[in-house]
Amino acid sequence: MHTLIIDTDPGADDVIALLFALAAPESLAVQALTTVAGNVPLAKTSRNARLACEWAGRPKIPVYAGADRPLQRTPIYAANIHGSEGITGVKVHEPAVPLAEGHAVDYLVRTLRAAPEKSVTLAMLGPQTNLALALEQAPDIVRGLRELVLMAGAHFNGGNITPTAEFNLFADPHAAEAVLKCGVPITMLPLDVTHKILTSDERIARLRGLGNKAGTIVADILDAYAPQEMKHYQMPGGPVHDATVTAYLLRPSLFQGRRIHVEVDSREGMGFGQTAADWHGSLNRPANVNWIADGDAQGFFDLLTEHIARLP
Repeated sequence: MHTLIIDTDPGADDVIALLFALAAPESLAVQALTTVAGNVPLAKTSRNARLACEWAGRPKIPVYAGADRPLQRTPIYAANIHGSEGITGVKVHEPAVPLAEGHAVDYLVRTLRAAPEKSVTLAMLGPQTNLALALEQAPDIVRGLRELVLMAGAHFNGGNITPTAEFNLFADPHAAEAVLKCGVPITMLPLDVTHKILTSDERIARLRGLGNKAGTIVADILDAYAPQEMKHYQMPGGPVHDATVTAYLLRPSLFQGRRIHVEVDSREGMGFGQTAADWHGSLNRPANVNWIADGDAQGFFDLLTEHIARLP
């Protein structure tokens, strides 16, 4: 069981990750969602997070809006991938339940200070700005954190926003630097693994065939989202990046990796936002990340489909 906060910037794959997580209340006790600007601006990521709660039949999960821009760099979005609304393939609307009152950073500080020691897992599906701001304001909050599980980075795979950088780190590398130094146990699921866990016509058809609204939503999102990734990377299927975080939380045995030293490049130039992942230990520096490099694709889709089947 994880006492869980999900920090997110929905985003097509974020929405699927959220539906997946909200379908597992026996394992993931989701306390709140905190949103950040990333795939689209903050107003839209915050709306999409509330839509995910509505579609999952969990509208009372509070959603706190957070940082509307990175710590230092010029804001960047990914509407070319996720569409102008952040989700393609489905119609969006204003959810019935409004945002929770207050700023996400204040919520994180208040909640983590009050939490028992090492009790809260924070899943981070977007740029890490909210946590970096919370750590700057209240470094003592690390006491309440059990683990950070991030969809972030790339090493063997190469980047997806530049030749070297993964989007979440490129969007705010200065925040990622602060998070990597915080001392909390960190697991990263980078493009190295997400580009191995790919959709297929059969996998999407199984989701559509569940016969519930959530299955149709996930299938429609994947049908719209996957082909552009497949075309760009010449892959046989599309990745569901952020949903691998949910799968890892539920069944870590699906994944393989090792503890290594990781840093993020925040210098201007071609390497901006690049993950320096010392897979072979060449630098002899202390390991600070559990870096996931491989995963069971069919096991992932079986688990995803099993959980989406539980939803309305």
